[in-house]
Amino acid sequence: MLPEITPLILTYNEAPNIARALGGLSWAKEIVVVDSCSDDETVQIANSFPSVRVVQRTFDCHRNQWEFGLKETGISTPWVLALDADYVVTEELIAELKTLEPHNNAGYRANFIYCINGKRLRSGIYPPVTVLYRREAARYVQDGHTQRVALDGEIQELRSPMLHDDRKPFRRWFNSQSRYTELEAQKLLATDPHELELADKLRRWRFIVPPAMLVYCLVVRGGILDGWAGFYYAFQRAMAELMLSHRLHG
Repeated sequence: MLPEITPLILTYNEAPNIARALGGLSWAKEIVVVDSCSDDETVQIANSFPSVRVVQRTFDCHRNQWEFGLKETGISTPWVLALDADYVVTEELIAELKTLEPHNNAGYRANFIYCINGKRLRSGIYPPVTVLYRREAARYVQDGHTQRVALDGEIQELRSPMLHDDRKPFRRWFNSQSRYTELEAQKLLATDPHELELADKLRRWRFIVPPAMLVYCLVVRGGILDGWAGFYYAFQRAMAELMLSHRLHG
């Protein structure tokens, strides 16, 4: 299965992460990196890996960037492994990819272990993502602050987890969350309240979710046992919810 997969990564100023992401892809014959004209060392680091091919495109939105990478960069393998630059493919996942025998399914969804500076958290709530899919069955659609891949066919679950380990500075995280929450608020406000899931319905209530998220991460998910990293993660999640609540009610 591995020779039939091309990893596809999107980057913009991902120098703190990209070498770690590429380090887990040494099995790939070719890795395509679509870079949004980074002004740090991202491109130089990526080009230091012999199997990497960097293509630059000015960023307009996530959906268009992924569509470009999928359809306009010359990927020819039947399967694509779509990765953010802060994803890390584990040895367990590589071993599972080797043994995959896809039949009629169009893709595979991965669960994540969230990391803070390399420490794996039990309290992470990063959602599952469809990361591996048949190239010809895929298209991207915008979904709130981000994008999602739409597949023509069944999606199965991968047993082995992937890591999410973003080591960019806090200021970069804060600025990204500011943009993301603005787009997410626009999506929630434009959606019929009756069509929202429970968590999003609660977000429509003023400042209910931020303290609840803090308790959920630290107590329900056991983040208090993760030490400093668990408290830092819970703080991040609560702050993101607070920013969204301000967007919705400000």
